[in-house]
Amino acid sequence: QVQLVESGGGLVQPGGSLRLSCAASGFTFSRTPMSWYRQAPGKERELVVGISSAGGGTNYADSVKGRFTISRDNAKNTVYLQMNSLKPEDTAVYYCNTNVDRRAYWGQGTQVTVSS
Repeated sequence: QVQLVESGGGLVQPGGSLRLSCAASGFTFSRTPMSWYRQAPGKERELVVGISSAGGGTNYADSVKGRFTISRDNAKNTVYLQMNSLKPEDTAVYYCNTNVDRRAYWGQGTQVTVSS
């Protein structure tokens, strides 16, 4: 079955960095686009960035352009989110997402808190 397991969240000061990882299994990872979403308290879940199956295409939300970088290692079935210059408004639960056979799958989420 499809499984997505996020890791790497935590507490960081404004201006700091974190790298999130999402380990995937149960589907052909190298042929499947992946995405990161986030959900802040009291807000709807929003797309942060998506990446194509081969990694050559990406689509960033305007709020994270120039600060966040998505990448993937198809040999390790893992997608990453490097987050730099973090701001308090980046505080949210971050979710890994994919679609397999027209069904959406989500990880359990990892909490990112940006605070001094």
